[in-house]
Amino acid sequence: MPITSSSLDGMKVAILVSDGFEQVEMTEPRKVLDGAGAQTEIVSPLAGTVRGWHHHEPADSFAVDVPLKRADAGDFDALLLPGGVMNPDALRIDEKAVAFVRAFVEAGKPIAAICHGPWTLIEAGGVKGRKMTSWPSLRTDLKNAGAKWSDKDVVVDQALVTSRKPDDLPAFNREMTKLFELAHEPELH
Repeated sequence: MPITSSSLDGMKVAILVSDGFEQVEMTEPRKVLDGAGAQTEIVSPLAGTVRGWHHHEPADSFAVDVPLKRADAGDFDALLLPGGVMNPDALRIDEKAVAFVRAFVEAGKPIAAICHGPWTLIEAGGVKGRKMTSWPSLRTDLKNAGAKWSDKDVVVDQALVTSRKPDDLPAFNREMTKLFELAHEPELH
């Protein structure tokens, strides 16, 4: 059993999704976070379950742990925003979802967003002046919102980590875990 120098024990991470998220962009980071001791919860504007996708095909359904209408960003220490096209497109026009994300931005809590996940961050006012990456089709949207976009597998800027696509998950998971550990360290002492 490997011993880690840092832990996410006791850290609560919200995973904000609607139907149509890229499944592996939720399940792989969640597995890493859970394995490091974090408590992850799926938060969604949808009741009951949400459905992942594998590229252009429907995939598995997952139970919603916290309905968005009852979610309080103050109850969480960090936020994960998986991509897929339909998921963040639905979230970015949902006022409660945008307000939930904005609360993390304003509190300076760590946020990890991959693929199309940064779309919701744009609506929440969380990208201006930030170094970021994303799925290439969001480049212009992010630049227009004031972000400094680059085509890299992972970009970390203060409390924000972003990646482009499922192929970037190893780098994304590594940097997300480091960022969340740094944010969680003060609570350990």
